[in-house]
Amino acid sequence: METIAKIRLLYHVKKKTVSEVAREVRMSRNTVYKYLHHDGDIPKYMRRSSAKPQLGPHEAILQKWVETESHLPRKQRRTARRLFEDLRKEGYTGAYDSVQRWVKHWKVAAHPGVQKAYIPLVFRPGEAYQFDWSTETVVLGGVTHTVKVAQFRLTHSRMPFVRAYPRETQEMVFAAHQKAFAAFGGVPERGICDNPKTIVDVVYRKLVEGQDREFNPRFLAMMNHYLIDPTACTVAAGWEKGQVENQVDTLRSWFFTPTPRFDDLDQLNAWLWQQCVERAQREAHPEQKDRSIWEVFQEEQPSLRPFRATFDGYVEVRARVSKTCLVTVDRNQYSVPAQYAGQYLQVRRYVDRILVLHEGQAVASHRRHMGRGQVFTDVLHYLDVLERKPGALRNGRPFQELPRAITAVRQRLQNKPLGDREFVTVLLMAREYGIENLETACAMALEQGAVNTAVVLNLMHRFANPLPPAPVCTPDALRLQDEPRADCARYDLLRGNAYVH
Repeated sequence: METIAKIRLLYHVKKKTVSEVAREVRMSRNTVYKYLHHDGDIPKYMRRSSAKPQLGPHEAILQKWVETESHLPRKQRRTARRLFEDLRKEGYTGAYDSVQRWVKHWKVAAHPGVQKAYIPLVFRPGEAYQFDWSTETVVLGGVTHTVKVAQFRLTHSRMPFVRAYPRETQEMVFAAHQKAFAAFGGVPERGICDNPKTIVDVVYRKLVEGQDREFNPRFLAMMNHYLIDPTACTVAAGWEKGQVENQVDTLRSWFFTPTPRFDDLDQLNAWLWQQCVERAQREAHPEQKDRSIWEVFQEEQPSLRPFRATFDGYVEVRARVSKTCLVTVDRNQYSVPAQYAGQYLQVRRYVDRILVLHEGQAVASHRRHMGRGQVFTDVLHYLDVLERKPGALRNGRPFQELPRAITAVRQRLQNKPLGDREFVTVLLMAREYGIENLETACAMALEQGAVNTAVVLNLMHRFANPLPPAPVCTPDALRLQDEPRADCARYDLLRGNAYVH
């Protein structure tokens, strides 16, 4: 506009010719003529449609691709960059910008008036929460790990809750919900989530018997336990849970940038909840600007249903016990008692443990490990086999990492003739008295300096049969005035009297 004013001033006031004005403002005469007849509005640049000499012959292929992929979920559609690279394989020699502009114009023409337009959502207190997973990078114990973070958000108060887990499995979903409801101090009426396999088994493209989702039975059991109405979003429609989608990006920049460093997951999760509370206390509510998220959350809590009984969040699978008394669970192997070798048992996966059952009764329990290809054994599970095959003591995996005191006794006995057999006898005592009592007995034998089978067995029996308790002092009020006398001579008197008669 300053240039237009200068042109008009030079021509109308200072009476300069069009050529003189053009030379002074360094513009063409045609441009000067255009601005001399300007109507006063701000000029706008209008891009003229180009001939598209390079893209023109390939527009039909591009049109076919985008129309075909428009019916696919968004994650399965090619981006403009991918379309450009595939188009080059078809002989296209033009620039990427031409393809990008073409795709943008096609989207506007195919969906006029709905580009990035959404409907505002309103939720009443205690009505719903939104749930999603995110992938983050953390340093635990000095080692960089990729963890899955469960993201929760109460839709009314916007109160967040995040908790990190090693994986995104179904038992992690159960544990995350339990921790979230405990932190919120109650349970909302409805849960809004995506369609992962841990939650939804089948998504029907067409309604089947009035439903469009078939929820996983175990996930539905958790929802029924907490009396929650589950709601799965439309496929590729993240805006239906836009609050938690936005929270993922926001909290990533706040909590995971720079990369947090902790000793283990427990410390990380305690810190994450503390950060959620502090941020809620500090941030204003997006709708109630004069109040913080924490204040609105405190007001919403009475509207949540009470959180009482926890859900037994396990995933049960059927597994066959190998000949080496091992069951494979999540790419690791865990031992079970030798009597179940070759049988099928029920294995329950929890977040922190593995529980093995036979006909509903627990027969083995292990701390869960998240690695791969590892073997975890319990020495008690192999004692029946060791009794029949004592030679397995030398190289048997279960006997390589015994407690320190038991290992020390083993080393002492091995220096004696038939020491291996003596140690097998000692080790078999754990079957009756437990590995902890055996460790204590071995430690006491080492302190006494008398390490042999008889001493260890004696100590074990003493643990099982402790000394009788000290006698109880009788109060004076309960004492007998004429206490009976322990005098065996009285029997001799009776015998003498018998002879007299």
